[in-house]
Amino acid sequence: MPRDLKIPAERHPEKARRADNAQPKKPSWIRVKAPSGEGYKETAKIMRENRLVTVCEEAGCPNVGECWSQGHATMMIMGEVCTRACTFCNIATGRPPEALDVFEPGRVADAVAKLGLNHVVVTSVDRDDVEDGGAEHFAQTIRAIRKRSPGTTIEILTPDFIRCGPEALEVVVAAKPDVFNHNLETVPGLYPEVRPGARYFHSLRLLQRVKELDPSMFTKSGIMVGLGEDRQAVLQVMDDMRAANIDFLTVGQYLQPTPKHHAVNRFVTPEEFSGYEKAAWGKGFLMVSATPLTRSSYHAGDDFARLREARLRKLDRA
Repeated sequence: MPRDLKIPAERHPEKARRADNAQPKKPSWIRVKAPSGEGYKETAKIMRENRLVTVCEEAGCPNVGECWSQGHATMMIMGEVCTRACTFCNIATGRPPEALDVFEPGRVADAVAKLGLNHVVVTSVDRDDVEDGGAEHFAQTIRAIRKRSPGTTIEILTPDFIRCGPEALEVVVAAKPDVFNHNLETVPGLYPEVRPGARYFHSLRLLQRVKELDPSMFTKSGIMVGLGEDRQAVLQVMDDMRAANIDFLTVGQYLQPTPKHHAVNRFVTPEEFSGYEKAAWGKGFLMVSATPLTRSSYHAGDDFARLREARLRKLDRA
């Protein structure tokens, strides 16, 4: 009998026996309006007609109402079940029930065209059950979007390909996305609890290798705060990212999806986010987004335009 992913215990079987963590009341600066409006409904219709999964829905993003009302959605390829069990994430976990869908890249490209997107973000679940981690599937999706919507800029948010050979990353970079994003998610000291299937320095090295393979490609990474890190650890992550030549940093508040997920240690104030933003600009990032509601793909199109302008300004000064 197939799993019902609407039931939390079936969605996250590995968390079923975890003790509940209290979910604290959100402060005023975190609350958002419930999704509504014609734009939201039209985006939802296009997603359903093309049988596509979005990280907006699967991860319970607080910005879904705003983004979908403007026709922006982050496509999530390779299914809706992830082979990792990160304690912060609301995407369903387990062994994916299906092989990769060879027709999915075309459906993503069709949805991008129907939505008329100037900039699209494509992410995925982790597929450790696939030999190349889904690298070729990413490349095919990029190529399909390019063919159907040649004027659309493409941002990808990839897994870490930790169980793959170096050729997996090379395949994705060769497909020429405009932005290569891979999130570090948290500080290294919290990896065993928050991101047990990943390795901090592997993820950092992945982003560094993107620049070695294609120095012109923009790289991007993000972390969540409020998981139990301290300011010094966050500043060290910024230094590590700059050492890897990462262009764009995002910092957002962790929000606990269910009582079984990692507890919110605290809600970081808007003033603290402003401090992180100022520190990041000082360390030399080309683009920084650090607010409580910042997410990897939130305002990604506008941010990409600013990122490109920042590089041009830097080149003019050189």
